[in-house]
Amino acid sequence: MGWLLTHGPARKALGLILAATAILLFLLNLRRTGERAGRLAERLSTSERTHDIQRQMLDAAARRPADRNALADRLRDGRF
Repeated sequence: MGWLLTHGPARKALGLILAATAILLFLLNLRRTGERAGRLAERLSTSERTHDIQRQMLDAAARRPADRNALADRLRDGRF
């Protein structure tokens, strides 16, 4: 193993192999980071949709009739 570090061509090949390995690891890490960012973006859009639906439900509940008489009045007026 010691002769690899002393001979020029073997030393150069070892340097190229190390550089290629470093680049490969960097690209794999970049890909994994992109996948993680995609999952987070999908989770964010899902939670935004859920919050919009919940907000619509709360708005509908705020506009509901207070009692049966109010419901009957709304039904008679055709505002329901």
